[in-house]
Amino acid sequence: MSASIPENTDYRELTDRVKEWARDLGFTDIKITRASLPVGAETGLESWLAAGFHGDMDYMARHGFKRARPAELVPGSRTVISVRLNYWPGSAHDADQQLADPDRAYISRYALGRDYHKVLRNRLQKLAERIQQAVGPFGHRAFTDSAPVMEVALASQSGLGWRGKHTLLLTREQGSLFFLGELFTDLPLDVDQAIEPHCGRCTRCIDVCPTGAIVAPYTVDARRCISYLTIELQGAIPEPLRPLLGNRIYGCDDCQLVCPWNRFAVPTAEADFAPRHGLDSASLVGLFAWSAADFAERLAGSAIHRIGHERWLRNIAVALGNAPTTPAVLAALQSRLDDPSALVREHVHWAWARHGQSGGHESCADKE
Repeated sequence: MSASIPENTDYRELTDRVKEWARDLGFTDIKITRASLPVGAETGLESWLAAGFHGDMDYMARHGFKRARPAELVPGSRTVISVRLNYWPGSAHDADQQLADPDRAYISRYALGRDYHKVLRNRLQKLAERIQQAVGPFGHRAFTDSAPVMEVALASQSGLGWRGKHTLLLTREQGSLFFLGELFTDLPLDVDQAIEPHCGRCTRCIDVCPTGAIVAPYTVDARRCISYLTIELQGAIPEPLRPLLGNRIYGCDDCQLVCPWNRFAVPTAEADFAPRHGLDSASLVGLFAWSAADFAERLAGSAIHRIGHERWLRNIAVALGNAPTTPAVLAALQSRLDDPSALVREHVHWAWARHGQSGGHESCADKE
């Protein structure tokens, strides 16, 4: 524990104040748990990695089991403050309408606004500053989906919610439509208790997954997950899965949209998470016309920006291949048949052929 903290600190009172400060900063909810996870978290991670379910996300294996050992990830940690912040921008009906329109681009609702990493990190840092004003310098580190933290395991252990069968955290009040963040501390704060899960026999999330990525309750094969395929995967999207992506060009919300608990989701009041540049209703053809400069300018400060223009075009090419055959779709694809990127060309040629057009079907093996 930090030597500068007064010995007579009332940690029960401090815990109450920390929660009050977190809510003042706009966090939807806050819970606290110990900086350790049960053995099952480590064995579960080991089995998941051994099955290859992490795909090309080598960093998940590279960090070893520090993911399941919070106190090793941040030495000296005693408690973890777990917070959530709603991001839902509107009704599920609007999202369903977008998914049902094959000429429109579907972007996961969490990515329509400003990059959540920046928003949560700034707020967690402000919370740390409030704590430091009260107790003096203390050991801490903030995480926002940016390091090998098993945040759902920590959040469910804290009682912030429970792990759903789609592996996301669920709550009675907001379903799963929120961001998670953690503040690791060396303070002996009072910890909260886990809550009982409330999924029951429901399997809607499993049944609705377009690619069958939820291979068993609480287990996702990332290699089939549309979020992985459109965001994490750097190479070619496997051909058998491309038709299943539909018009989803960045992420996927199907398992959340169908969840009964998300009927209670309240639209966010955070201006930072409001849709930008019409991304909540953009056309595939319009987005496919963006140049690299357009992409950089319009998606600056967005979580989407990190996939880069090349993968952005790759994803949209697949969606255009799944769209109805129209002069506009054909013209868009034709404009990039000779794209400088081999990755983009391969997906454009696949889409071109899907519309019954000739001109060669190029694979990634034919690069350059």
